[in-house]
Amino acid sequence: MTTSQTTVSLEHVTKRFDEVTAVKDLSLAVRAGRIYGLIGPNGAGKTTTIRMIVNITAPDSGGIQLFGQQQKAELQDRIGYLPEERGLYRKMRISDQLLFFAELKDFKGRRAKEAVDGWLGRMNLVEWKNKKAEALSKGMQQKIQFIAAVIHDPDLLILDEPFSGLDPINMELLKEILLEFKAAGKTIIFSTHLMELAEKICDDICLINRSQKVLEGSLRDVKRSFGRNSVSVRAEGGDGVLDDRSIVSSVKRQSNEVEALLAEGVDPQLALRRLVESGARITKFELVEPTLHDIFIEKVSGGS
Repeated sequence: MTTSQTTVSLEHVTKRFDEVTAVKDLSLAVRAGRIYGLIGPNGAGKTTTIRMIVNITAPDSGGIQLFGQQQKAELQDRIGYLPEERGLYRKMRISDQLLFFAELKDFKGRRAKEAVDGWLGRMNLVEWKNKKAEALSKGMQQKIQFIAAVIHDPDLLILDEPFSGLDPINMELLKEILLEFKAAGKTIIFSTHLMELAEKICDDICLINRSQKVLEGSLRDVKRSFGRNSVSVRAEGGDGVLDDRSIVSSVKRQSNEVEALLAEGVDPQLALRRLVESGARITKFELVEPTLHDIFIEKVSGGS
């Protein structure tokens, strides 16, 4: 991969706070025009990593490149950042706040005012334009802060736990907007511990645990390398085959089907053939790839 294809690159980055190592020897590459998920449990080092990328804090060692260049202040105008710690000026009108945040990114005048109106419409907040932030609910305030992060049309969008506190309808709206940003060629990094959401929209992931990278890569490749060999079966009969530990390592029984983890080295076709030979009436037999949740639990709980 060439630098021109990479929006963000970290090389052996370490950050300590007194005796605590928040990030240890972290290297990662965020490819342009993709959605990149920083996943991991609380306290893993995700927020510290993001704060170094946006130059709030500096690494103790290692290097960071943005848009193929060494990190520098001028590049920050090309970044939109939604921090984990939410905060608006409580006594300030919403429109004035958004114009203020836009001007910090050198985005002002008529274009900024039109962008404010457009985004308030998109977020269903038009009637709150002249209200003070203290009058808004927590979810509304979060949407306003998201607008502040994207108002200047950044090339790189970095969101720290963006779905936290949103109801299902607004979570879907935010997902839709992120996919639109991706379609427009933008690069998106977001941190989350919500594996189902990450699985739905991420192209690439980096799992961080205890300040260190556990795995990184495209979601497809990560799943493929995980090595689980499971099948989902819906059948009448065939219990003897599913209880045969030379074929099936373990079984999770659900209401009308089972998920069978095959024994090491067993071809799924062998399991299917044995079921047919046993006289089972099969209405479903399909390979099941591991979910991101499965991978997360195994890696974080010590399976790495």
